Amino acid sequence: MPYTIKLLKRAERDLSQFPKKDLDRISEKITALADQPRPPQAKPLKGELKGHFRIRIGNYRVVYQVDTKASMIAVVRIGHRREVYRRR
Repeated sequence: MPYTIKLLKRAERDLSQFPKKDLDRISEKITALADQPRPPQAKPLKGELKGHFRIRIGNYRVVYQVDTKASMIAVVRIGHRREVYRRR
């Protein structure tokens, strides 16, 4: 059963700032999470982001949470690897 993907407002804002060529790659990877929410390349995060996962797309990272009971993936942040983990 595929998961529903929900982009939080912060992730929507992040996504709108990417160039078209990167946007296509990132969107493709996020869509693939619906079928496999924890792909082999997904890493669980530690510290403040404990309970979240991240996937790598070149120099970009997608930070998300998986809710297995509701079959939903909440994309929290999308950004460059040096900025995505900073608090704002």
